[in-house]
Amino acid sequence: MEADIATENPAPADAGATPVKLPSPLRIGLSRVVPELKMFFRRPEQLALTFSMPAVICVLLGSIFKTELPEAHVETGTIIAASIIAYGILSTSFINLGISIADDRDTGALRRFRGTPTTAVSYFIGKIMLVLIASIAETVLLLLVGVFAFDLTLPTDLSTWLTFAWVFLLGVVSCSLLGIAVSNFASNAVAAAAVTNAPAIGLQFLSGTFVVPLTTLPVWMLTIGSIFPVKWMAQGFRATLLPADAAIYEPAGTWELWRIFFVLAAWCVGGLIACVTLFRWSNEK
Repeated sequence: MEADIATENPAPADAGATPVKLPSPLRIGLSRVVPELKMFFRRPEQLALTFSMPAVICVLLGSIFKTELPEAHVETGTIIAASIIAYGILSTSFINLGISIADDRDTGALRRFRGTPTTAVSYFIGKIMLVLIASIAETVLLLLVGVFAFDLTLPTDLSTWLTFAWVFLLGVVSCSLLGIAVSNFASNAVAAAAVTNAPAIGLQFLSGTFVVPLTTLPVWMLTIGSIFPVKWMAQGFRATLLPADAAIYEPAGTWELWRIFFVLAAWCVGGLIACVTLFRWSNEK
């Protein structure tokens, strides 16, 4: 009888017990970096496509176009080698995140995360750190291709490297946020591949990544390309990796570093707003 009473009226919890404190979203997000890297490197086909495509395109285009531009004393292949870094970042961030997040949503992994202390912020921290590491590796690879295959000259002063760094970081963040936002329009990884790769390739032409000199593009293409971050990333990398005289082949005749900064920063803010507005944990409506 006493046992029944004890079962029906359990003893109250100790009021003085210390509540369990959950880890911060930042700590949880950082703890996800290693698992994200393992999942990324365990997909050899995705790994090969992500890293090889920009390098292969750089070698092909750089080998086809070898004309030396007058007044700049630089070959078109060298300009392409500098510009193609923007495509490399777009591949590791926008395309990679668009596909991987759509896949996580389709398989139910995102919904399972929601039942754990992993918040959306933690999830995004893990993904963006993955992108940052992959983008650094991709950039190093493309710089090596440019140096050894197309006589690309690396900067020798700290200020130029600092400019390269902020162009790189703003490019990674803006493209990552756009990849997260676009993933919401794809129901699975296959659909996401189409949603991300098609505009990514188109933007390379509109932004002049594959075209040298950029001023040969029609005005309407230059106008559309200037809306998106790829054009400004490529221009920023050209500003740090090419001779100063090469600026005359830019549409404005200068590198416009201040405009590159503000456009990429604006895309970071806009991408963050889009992520917050559009993000969903599952495909269920």
